[in-house]
Amino acid sequence: MTNTNFVRITAYMALTGLSAPASAYNLYEQNGSELNLDVEAVVGVFSSQETYNLGAKSQAGESEWQEGYIKYGLSGSHVIGSGSSVYGGVSLLSSGTWGDGDAGGITSGNERETDLEDAYLGWRSGNLIPALGTDGLDLSAGRQQFSIGDGFLINSDALNFGDALSAPGLDFDRGGAYWLAARKAFDQTAIARIGGSEGLRADLFWLASDNKAQAEMELAGINAEYVSPEGTFGFAYIEGLDVDDTFAPILGYGSRDGQQTTSLRYQGNGGIENLFLSAEFVFQEAGNSSADEANAWYAEAGWTFSETPWSPSINYRYASFDESFDPLFFGFSRGYGTWFQGEVAANYAGPFNSNSDVHHVALKATPSETLSVGALFFEFSDTAGGTGNLDATEIDIYAEWVAAPHLIISPLIGFYNPDRSAAEGGSQIGNDDTNIYAQIIAIVPF
Repeated sequence: MTNTNFVRITAYMALTGLSAPASAYNLYEQNGSELNLDVEAVVGVFSSQETYNLGAKSQAGESEWQEGYIKYGLSGSHVIGSGSSVYGGVSLLSSGTWGDGDAGGITSGNERETDLEDAYLGWRSGNLIPALGTDGLDLSAGRQQFSIGDGFLINSDALNFGDALSAPGLDFDRGGAYWLAARKAFDQTAIARIGGSEGLRADLFWLASDNKAQAEMELAGINAEYVSPEGTFGFAYIEGLDVDDTFAPILGYGSRDGQQTTSLRYQGNGGIENLFLSAEFVFQEAGNSSADEANAWYAEAGWTFSETPWSPSINYRYASFDESFDPLFFGFSRGYGTWFQGEVAANYAGPFNSNSDVHHVALKATPSETLSVGALFFEFSDTAGGTGNLDATEIDIYAEWVAAPHLIISPLIGFYNPDRSAAEGGSQIGNDDTNIYAQIIAIVPF
């Protein structure tokens, strides 16, 4: 692999996953065994001219803050009979937020924490089960990440509150780094991955969160997929098994115990090289003997002009979320806008993938192998129970630049225009002026 290709792949993985791929130093490799040192580090600087009242903020004015984390640990594997292997990893993560805390009042700027992040063990079948293909059965357990599709419902446990909302007996603090989503591992997992990278495959999973902001939800389910060159068709069923009785009522998550969520999805190009298609339809029944039902869905289409200089692309997506829809563990997956829709709206002002309709247009171009630029438009409507209190438009303009082999920089400027101020039922404190928001993220692959 050339150095240029390595840089491009590293940049893509870093910027679409919102963290550097854990850069591995090989410490030992011999006779089917290897041990790696894994390190990733991300820092961000943020500024918002306006503040929002959905958290602990109560005063109008500018907020400026910084976030950062470093994750460091060991991972390895050992080949045993018939090419099967055992593998595992353990890591610590140190995170913090400084300055004024974020514009939504989720963090105060005083958060600092070092804690265990990953701690998992697994086994891959190698050639032991020919009918399933190489490594067609993968069993793992422990603290680890888990995602379904492009993260519309589950993209690991990545909601990172600070201490701004904490009170006696109610400690939401996960160490800050709210926007960076520093901590992502579920506290306890048992996962069986069945099948290879093509054709029929499935994930059977049990996940338990220790995240107070998610009411420490426990859930289980199945994700089944058919993977073809034309795209991936998926079905998922998720059932809520338990929640923390102290935090669930406060967060409005009381219906998660016994909640049933069913999803159908597709993503691919339909056999047309420059086409992108993606859609997901979700049906949800509330738990705790509630009769409430809620749906959410989106449909997206895009085209890349691959023969045009800079290979520009344009995507349009429409997403709709019922009023009582629970978006579960959604997260940042395939780039800006998925599934945090609007840097201001999705992180500070609302709505948060519930109780809204969203029109989205994305433009992107690649001037060079180390630079891409893009612009995003969002229109939020039918929010807050149909009152329109959180209706707004947002435009975000960004770049993704591989400045050096060990430095990736992504600046963004956003313009968020709410229909109503907090005094009028919205969330922006003091006025309904256009908020100018800026951030710059630096990813350092060691």
